[in-house]
Amino acid sequence: MNFIVLGAGAIGCYVGGRLALGGQNVTLVGRPRVIDALAVRGLTVTDLDGFNGHVAATALRFAPSLREAAPDGDAVILLCVKGGATEAAAREITQAGRPGTAVVSLQNGVDNVARIQANAPQMQALAGMVPYNVVMRGDHHVHRASTGSLQVQSNPASKLFAPVFNAAGLPTDLSADMRSVQWGKLLLNLNNPVNALSDLPLQAQLQDRNYRRVLADLQSEALGVLARAGVIPAKVAAVAPRVLPHLLRLPNWLFTRLAARMLRMDAQARSSMWDDLQQGRTTEIDDLCGAVVRLAQTHGGSAPLNQRMCELVAQNTTGQPKTGQGMSGLQMQQALSVNWP
Repeated sequence: MNFIVLGAGAIGCYVGGRLALGGQNVTLVGRPRVIDALAVRGLTVTDLDGFNGHVAATALRFAPSLREAAPDGDAVILLCVKGGATEAAAREITQAGRPGTAVVSLQNGVDNVARIQANAPQMQALAGMVPYNVVMRGDHHVHRASTGSLQVQSNPASKLFAPVFNAAGLPTDLSADMRSVQWGKLLLNLNNPVNALSDLPLQAQLQDRNYRRVLADLQSEALGVLARAGVIPAKVAAVAPRVLPHLLRLPNWLFTRLAARMLRMDAQARSSMWDDLQQGRTTEIDDLCGAVVRLAQTHGGSAPLNQRMCELVAQNTTGQPKTGQGMSGLQMQQALSVNWP
């Protein structure tokens, strides 16, 4: 099969790299600063479980735009851009792609498929969910730093390429209810801004009870919003969504015992939002906490904690590279105007 990765960042390069190592035709579409380095050095792909592979530059195709990638009738487009770039990417897809092409959203958030459908209505827009964290190690090396299986909306197209994903070392499950899956993942992603503002690796941040309390309250508020909206979030981690806030609030000695699977990750892994803040890039906060706020407003309510987190991240998004935020868990609690006993 022919796979075109539109948005060759960490996730896109990892998925594309595994597919290429599995013998598939892969084209990476991305910024020149990314694809130029890969075109010279190839792509190294590693993971937490010890996998180590290298794709020679000659085994990949590279393009600065989808039009130059020239998707044919057999192509599957894997959309890996940040949520704020989805509408522009969808317009590019409708101009360059063939009608009926499968477009798989491997993005954070719950609104991207609707954006694709609105701007590329002639394509097959499929929801997807990436459960793991992938980090860039240099300009030609991606590393999967946590675990999990991809989930993709079940339809005739995904039933064809899901076995290809599985054979390439990308465990993939098909789901008929991706809305629930995506909200289940979004609850976990509410940790992204907490991690970004902490300026700590994920593992160290999650071992700090004060940060976990912030995350637990963001999740509890979101669960209340989902209940009012009639949405039941899927279990996408080891713990059911309604149990997770209680687990996060436990004392460290008990949390580290009960949440060993949650803490199984590369010790240096950080959220993609941390990287965005460090590089002065636009973050995905509007697709995470912002989505909770919008859903609450749709149903006549509010989500003040998630709204305040949007504001905190916005205050730290100046468009300039940063040397780190370093906000402590207690400072974050105070900034959210939340008091714990």
